[in-house]
Parts: sequence; structure tokens; C-alpha cells
Amino acid sequence: MLWIAPPEKDAASTSLEKRLWDAADQFRANSGLKAQEYSGPILGLIFLPFAEVRSAIQRTRLATASASLRDISRRSSRVDEPAAYHAEGILYLAPEARFDYLLTLPEFDVIGAKVNAAMREIEKHNPQLAGVLPKTYNLFTSTLRKESLKKVSKIPATLDVCFR
Repeated sequence: MLWIAPPEKDAASTSLEKRLWDAADQFRANSGLKAQEYSGPILGLIFLPFAEVRSAIQRTRLATASASLRDISRRSSRVDEPAAYHAEGILYLAPEARFDYLLTLPEFDVIGAKVNAAMREIEKHNPQLAGVLPKTYNLFTSTLRKESLKKVSKIPATLDVCFR
């Protein structure tokens, strides 16, 4: 068997890896949880922006198609129909379950409850995720939750950066 050294990492991959570790390290250091306990909540937060990017692309497609169809006929918009997203293998995210909404919440708000509610909302509209997403964000301080959201927001959520 011949061992081949992995290719050099490019700058984008190195930057992504550093940002992911920064988010996980910050959560680990300030949550008081063990490694097997903090990985679920941090991965749940990392999941949100990636799901939102794909959902936003589909929302734009549906809105564009709806606008052109309205000119031809009086059909209603499918932008808010989960089935229109599922047909393309994309998760539907209600407005209050989107990462951008959570990121813009004021620090004094009940962020943990809102993140938990966002996870429940995602599971409600996407039954394949029922019981999978973490809903323990109310256990952490509001500062840690807000800082974790900010760290995760610095991770590029576009597939071309992440999966070259």
C-alpha cells in the first residue's frame, strides 16, 4: 500500500477550519460542558446559516417564478409553502427560524428560547428532522449564545468556499 500525502490546504479551507474551531472553542470554554455535550449545540448553530443559504436561493427562485406567473395567470405564490422547498431537496425555514433573524436579536432578548423555538419550527416544517436538532440553548448564558451566533456568522455559508 502506497501512502500519498494530502495536498496542501488552500487559504479558504484553512480560514474555514480556523473559524469553525474558533466557534467550537469559544462555546466549549464558556459553556461548562464536556466535548460530547457541547458539540450538539454548536453544530446546531453552524447548521443554521448553511440551511438558510439554500433556503434563500429557493425562496428567490419561487418569488421570481411567482412574479412571472402572476403576469400570465392569477396563481398564488409558493414562497411560503414547505412542499415547494422539499420538492427540490431543500429545507423550508420560516422567518423566525432563519439565522439572520436570530443574529439580529438584541442581546437582552431571550435568545436561548428563540433559538430553541427556531429549531422546533424547522422540525415542524421539515419532518425528516423531527427530534434531531438540539433544543438546549436556554441552558447557556445570553452572552455565550450571542457570542456563539456572532462567531458562527463569520463562517462562510456558501458551498463554493466550503467544498472546493
